[in-house]
Amino acid sequence: MAEITAAAVKELRERTGAGMMDCKKALAENNGDLDKAIEYLREKGLAAAAKKAGRTAAEGMVNALVTADKKVGVLVEVNCETDFAAKNDQFQTLVKNVTQLIADKAPADLDTLAGLQLSGGHTVAETVTGLVATIGENMHVRRFIRFELKGTGAIDFYIHMGGKIGVLIECSIAKTDTANKPEFQTLIKDLAMQIAAAKPEYVRRDQVPADVLEREKAIYKAQAMNEGKPEAIAEKIMVGRLEKFYKEVCLNEQVFIKDNDQSITKLLQAVNSKLGGENIVINRFARLERGEGIEKKKEDFANEVMSQIKG
Repeated sequence: MAEITAAAVKELRERTGAGMMDCKKALAENNGDLDKAIEYLREKGLAAAAKKAGRTAAEGMVNALVTADKKVGVLVEVNCETDFAAKNDQFQTLVKNVTQLIADKAPADLDTLAGLQLSGGHTVAETVTGLVATIGENMHVRRFIRFELKGTGAIDFYIHMGGKIGVLIECSIAKTDTANKPEFQTLIKDLAMQIAAAKPEYVRRDQVPADVLEREKAIYKAQAMNEGKPEAIAEKIMVGRLEKFYKEVCLNEQVFIKDNDQSITKLLQAVNSKLGGENIVINRFARLERGEGIEKKKEDFANEVMSQIKG
């Protein structure tokens, strides 16, 4: 049996909100496998769905850019070690220049981006290496997303808390003049803020992958069975809980954060009606959160001092 460490119990507790002893038991029952332990706790009704984001600890910033014609949009995350470095003018210039380069050159991946030249004649990789030497911190371009609109519509973005969260959204429209109307511009900004706050994973329910759907169904049914419900009743409960799942992860089915009396679908219908029978459709979106999924190494200063004394 795998050793159950205090760190594993702590991480499971942070990701699920379950009690410490329940987390320890879940890990023991699943040979230390964190993902299986999360499912175990959910089936027992001891945890909410674990957030996919994991633990956020890295510094840096998420930046965004949309071209004047709203046809190209970019979201990029650049990481460094401290908040102090993230506020450095040279670091922020790097982020701005890399964002523009991605918009202009449409690199296929990070390796291609690293080899592209910035305006000073140095590649992105060379510029980052030089900045690491100047500032004295490790840093890297971690990931980027680039949208290019095909057809009629617009791309927009939203940056939260100076670069903690960034959102890119693309909508299609039926009438070309709609893109310049205040109602549409307000809507697309509101949708971007919705994505930042409510963290949907899909636009519509038909985009939820089959394996994800089957896993959720199995968990909901197991929860009901563990509550002592007969199988036929458990099936009905599973269907109800699946509807709630859709409302959490599908943008169109979420409750609008600015008006809890309507869903995003209802909001779209209302704006379409105001614009004289428009047909605004959310094509896609992307959301990046700074440091998402990265665990920052925690230094124990007291232990470091003691090790130096003993050494």
